[in-house]
Amino acid sequence: MNDKIKHGQPDGRDFMPLSVAVLTVSDSRSEKDDTSGDLLVARLESEGHKLVEKCILPDDIYRVRARVANWIAEPGVQVVITTGGTGVTGRDGTPEAVAPLLDKELPGFGELFRSLSYAEIATSTLNSRLLGGVANATLVFCLPGSTGACRLGWDEILRYQLDRRYRPCNLAELLPRMTER
Repeated sequence: MNDKIKHGQPDGRDFMPLSVAVLTVSDSRSEKDDTSGDLLVARLESEGHKLVEKCILPDDIYRVRARVANWIAEPGVQVVITTGGTGVTGRDGTPEAVAPLLDKELPGFGELFRSLSYAEIATSTLNSRLLGGVANATLVFCLPGSTGACRLGWDEILRYQLDRRYRPCNLAELLPRMTER
């Protein structure tokens, strides 16, 4: 597909780096083998964004909710990206942990991801319970735990939505207006 149609067109405005926190939700990963979290950090930093903090927590709804809530309350964090815990097993609870924190959901995030993912994993994309939204003027995105899913989510969606240069519109340019009442 044509980049101009698919992602919009960079319009010449200056890049505005965002401050991003990354959380890996996993009972089995450590800093040594957190390929999904490491990929997200590498991608966001290579685009010029600033990593505020990266951590790994086990699949525990209340610990995940507390960590994300702390970042949402922190004025220096503009974006929170989680990876892992979006499946359908008994321990997967990231959407349940994060959803109560959101002021507004972005249902199109999960819909678009699953649409793109279908080309790679066909109907298995139904197992991905992604979540996107806004909380306290902070953008929050919950991605699946696989490295491939994080690559797809960043490369095809977040990269463009977190860069205000891409038109016709994006979430980064709306950040200053998210506190409007």
